[in-house]
Amino acid sequence: MVRSRPGGTPRPRGEGPASTSPARATRPSGELLAVFRALFETRNEDEILRLAMDHVSAVGPYRAEAGYLRVNGHLVPSPQGGPNHASGVDLTVRELAGRDGTVAVPGRSRGRALALHGPGGLHGYLVVTSRSRPTHAQHSLLATLVRLTAAALSVAVAHRRQQEDALELHRLRRERATLQQRLISFVVKAKYQRAVHDALAEAAAAGGGEEAITDALHELTGFPVLVEDRFGRLRSWSGPDRPDPYPEPDAVRHEEMLQEVARRGGPMRVKDRLISLVRLRGEVLGVLALVDPRDDADEYTVFALEHAATSLALELSHLRHLAAVELRLRRELVDDLLGGTDEASAYARSEAFGHDLHRIQYVVVVQWRNRVVDDAFARTVGRAASAVGMPSLVARRSDHVVLVAEGRPDDHALYETLARETGTPDGTIGVSARCDTPDGIPGRYQEALRALEVRRRSRSRYGTTFFDDLGLYRILGPGNDYQELEGFVREWLGQLVDYDGRHRAALVETLSRYFDCGGNYTETAESLAIHRSTLRYRLQRIREISGHDLTNVEDRLNLQVATRVWKIMLGGPG
Repeated sequence: MVRSRPGGTPRPRGEGPASTSPARATRPSGELLAVFRALFETRNEDEILRLAMDHVSAVGPYRAEAGYLRVNGHLVPSPQGGPNHASGVDLTVRELAGRDGTVAVPGRSRGRALALHGPGGLHGYLVVTSRSRPTHAQHSLLATLVRLTAAALSVAVAHRRQQEDALELHRLRRERATLQQRLISFVVKAKYQRAVHDALAEAAAAGGGEEAITDALHELTGFPVLVEDRFGRLRSWSGPDRPDPYPEPDAVRHEEMLQEVARRGGPMRVKDRLISLVRLRGEVLGVLALVDPRDDADEYTVFALEHAATSLALELSHLRHLAAVELRLRRELVDDLLGGTDEASAYARSEAFGHDLHRIQYVVVVQWRNRVVDDAFARTVGRAASAVGMPSLVARRSDHVVLVAEGRPDDHALYETLARETGTPDGTIGVSARCDTPDGIPGRYQEALRALEVRRRSRSRYGTTFFDDLGLYRILGPGNDYQELEGFVREWLGQLVDYDGRHRAALVETLSRYFDCGGNYTETAESLAIHRSTLRYRLQRIREISGHDLTNVEDRLNLQVATRVWKIMLGGPG
């Protein structure tokens, strides 16, 4: 009968364990050599422990009861261990603290916990029991298996740590690259922001106004830049492709756009434009926009736009403040000139505004129907005067604007410009005679008012009237003796005025219109919206009531002058 040797090799009958050669007994079989090779071929620590536990029985009368791996400083049992004795074995193994020691395994004998040490320290434990006392050779094979398992675990742990180190190194490199990129972006952004700040600060310091700011923004971004006022009218444009003419804004849509951008709280794209509101303390002063039809604007462009909008808000607010101060000072000077002031002071103050009082001056008064005479309208009149080449000092009264202008105004230029600016031709302008010295301005103001009043009460009430062109009407106005004028009117028209008052008739108005139309029956009837026969009847009644003959030259002249005085100076009809 042939018995198997511990390594599985048959041995001759009669050969017992005592006769086994020590050298042969400790030599691993081919199966164990394959296991040893497999231990070092795998890099998985769980797989290495599993192989060792599976082949413990191949080196002697041993049984693997449990296995442990050190994971993050803690011994973690292998799933290969049996569940019945795991908790008791776990406690004993942990108390050994890296030493070999005896372990009580319920239902087993000769239990031993073998520490798996390597260069990196403790890698785990192998818990084995033996069903019989092992031979020296079997003990040596077990020790060899333990050492090789520990060595294989060391290699696997080193490989894992190398991989972890490589991954960590890769992560650190990637993090470093990200941080470097962020740092570069931060530096680039900081440099760009500094460049934007410096460029706009330089533009503001240079005193070029809003055009200097828009030019700087155009240079920084490369986009065409425009500024619109609060109502959508173009103020300035920097860059190519400026529309000519610039489109007129739609008031309703423009207001809706402003409200939407205000709600957004930052730059907003509207069609082909990137728009930012120019506002200070909540008040919208205008719109700053980049023309960007291809949507190429990036965060740097948006930053530049917002920074420029802030600079522009300060610039426009400053300009508005200066304009308000200058307007007030100009108004005070005009008030003093109209009321009479010291010539030396007037010359010095006007020179500060760039106005030459040494030149011939004209006083101009402007009144526009259905327009509130406020600072805004006064500025509109001042701009229109500048646009037609009429340097002026501007002030306002309750119902009209006053200009003290250098040189004789053009006959119709100011009126036509204001008609375009206001959108309505319903305006009247009166111009005084020339004034050679400042002390004559108060009288010239009264002449301008007279010209305005004559024009306003005439058949063609809208347009410009010069005092020099009034003729007879130059004597009918402020400064004349109203008592005498009233007596003159009573003498020639008193009976007609009384008749109209008693009968609610319009004989005086009919007579006045008859003279205005040059005695033309057809034109007079049309202007009064009555039939020619009605006109003849009224004229006959006028002859009968007044006792004056319209065919008499003297009567006709006095009646015509009386109707003019009645209408212009005495507030007729009524």
